[in-house]
Amino acid sequence: QVQLVESGGGLVQTGGSLRLSCAASGGTFSSYFMGWFRQAPGKEREFVATVGWSADTYYADSVKGRFTISRDIAKNTVYLQMNSLKPEDTAVYYCARGTGPWRNSRQYDYWGQGTQVTVSS
Repeated sequence: QVQLVESGGGLVQTGGSLRLSCAASGGTFSSYFMGWFRQAPGKEREFVATVGWSADTYYADSVKGRFTISRDIAKNTVYLQMNSLKPEDTAVYYCARGTGPWRNSRQYDYWGQGTQVTVSS
């Protein structure tokens, strides 16, 4: 049974940093893309970043230059380093498994339960 478990969320001030982790188990991940999405209250879930099996990375314009996605194949873990955080980054962050560098959440088949990130102004 595939499981994705996010951790590392919390409350941080504007300009601060957080590192999210997503531990994957119960399935194959090394040949898949692993992505991060986020959903703020009253808004649709949006793409944040994704990383492929060869460490190729893709980012939403809103986080480019501030966020860094990476993965440790041996540990089946994906990370999202978030720097220079802004109040508009406040959301529940989800990791998910996908078949390609897709920005559409429908292209991802397994999802974690999410971790809350709150950035205070």
